[in-house]
Amino acid sequence: MRQHGLPLILAFLCSVGFAQTNPKEAAPLAQDPIVEKRLNEISEEMRCLVCQNESLAGSRSELALDLRREIRTLIKEGKSNQEIRDFMVSRYGDFVLYRPPVKSTTLLLWIGPFVLMVGGFFALMVALKRRRNNRPTTTLSVADIQKAETLLRGEKQ
Repeated sequence: MRQHGLPLILAFLCSVGFAQTNPKEAAPLAQDPIVEKRLNEISEEMRCLVCQNESLAGSRSELALDLRREIRTLIKEGKSNQEIRDFMVSRYGDFVLYRPPVKSTTLLLWIGPFVLMVGGFFALMVALKRRRNNRPTTTLSVADIQKAETLLRGEKQ
């Protein structure tokens, strides 16, 4: 009984530790649901600068939490959604937006994937052409053809 009791106690203590919630992870809801709704709308359109593939609303990084807190403060100050976006862009650049505006500094973001796709297509075509041209051509002699035919028919030589 004593040997079985210790692992059970340890397992229980570990599960209690996992069940506790980290206060940093629990995002406090705003007093006003309208503020929270606007916060979610704005933060869904912005990129987490740490994760880069996650929206600001979905990220759990410390910077994302701080930015959401900043957005919440700006909403409470009465700023419009566009004013908040402009503030974030002025602070972090166009990269913070999931859909950055088309201008000279963001042109590569907009046309870059298409350029890479076309370049990859041409590279594939060139590689296939070289592969086809480098294939050795062998011609079979009449004796080789007759030998193959006898093998296919199952006859012994």
